[in-house]
Amino acid sequence: MEKVRIGMVGYKFMGKAHSNAYRALPMFFPGSGLKPEMTAICGRDPEAVQEAADRFGWSGAVTDWRKLVGREDIDLIDINAPSDAHKEIALAAAAAGKHIFCEKPLALTLEDSREMLRAAEQVGVKHMIGFNYRFSPAVKLAKKLVDSGRLGQIYHFRAFFLQDWIMDPEFPLVWRLQKEIAGSGSLGDLGAHLIDLAHYLVGDMEEVIGTSQTFIKERPLADNMTGLTAKGSSGGPMGKVTVDDATTFLTRFENGALGLFEATRFAAGHRSTNSFEINGSKGSVRFDFERMNELEVYFTDDAEDVQGFRRVLATDAAHEYAEAWWPAGHTIGFEHTFTHEMLELMQAIQEDRQPSPNFHDGVKCQAVLEAVERSVDERRWVKLKEM
Repeated sequence: MEKVRIGMVGYKFMGKAHSNAYRALPMFFPGSGLKPEMTAICGRDPEAVQEAADRFGWSGAVTDWRKLVGREDIDLIDINAPSDAHKEIALAAAAAGKHIFCEKPLALTLEDSREMLRAAEQVGVKHMIGFNYRFSPAVKLAKKLVDSGRLGQIYHFRAFFLQDWIMDPEFPLVWRLQKEIAGSGSLGDLGAHLIDLAHYLVGDMEEVIGTSQTFIKERPLADNMTGLTAKGSSGGPMGKVTVDDATTFLTRFENGALGLFEATRFAAGHRSTNSFEINGSKGSVRFDFERMNELEVYFTDDAEDVQGFRRVLATDAAHEYAEAWWPAGHTIGFEHTFTHEMLELMQAIQEDRQPSPNFHDGVKCQAVLEAVERSVDERRWVKLKEM
């Protein structure tokens, strides 16, 4: 097989990001994996999904994902529909023998995510989950420094994902604010990325304790939703917000490190501050996705007169993925993380291995999400082995 024929379910925020990645991959990473073929895109609105197909470069558009999954000219199903649709589509795709790429969070519940993993594993298809921030070159550098021991024993991992896009009380009740569709609010949407980065960079968690708050309990019903934007009628009917607006939690990792996490959509001035810091016995690193090409690095063995955090611009050929893009110093952006993600997926299929991260990572993340929710409800430390 020289190509992977893709059927994608979803065509808004993530659909655009995935489409761009599939189109860019053969241009910037030629010969480094199978070529993605954008066969068909699926959505419920016939006119809107056809417009998306034309604009994004898909060969066809359909409105029934069940028919899409059953087509013989499809090898892989890409799921970026709202979270409540993930499980049903993934199970059908596995039953049809299709490889699966699914956006995070994997499912609405831990039980559902485990069912998705079992279904994919039983038939032997490849499965991947969309934790794209792993694929920033600067994050890869942080991973390299941790794994090589250059930071020594890890003591602390602290991370926060701060946004402010729903602070206006008149902002409509989009699906991300409804538990039956989204699963959870800032915790599952933003915190899931932090949890995965913690697993990737530091290791598994032993126990958690958390607290959360919903600051605005009701919002106007939405007339139209596109990605993270929406329109509603001022003075019209209201709906109940059923997810958290903000969640913070502590964790103890299995290796003894301590973790501190904050996810909120009510941090004024923060459009998308996805940041972490790791402190070890020999040094530290700091990362902020709003400056995604940079990693701040500190080593304790530097001479005393030059000790301090240094800014490393992860654009030289020594950094993962960088050589495929532009000359050193010419930065990349959010969309490039998806291209790197799809590169891993195509190479994994070609090499007959599971990509990373995959549904195992999705299940592990979901376990932490539910442990934090249990901790909030029961006001106690919750061990991951309880989940």
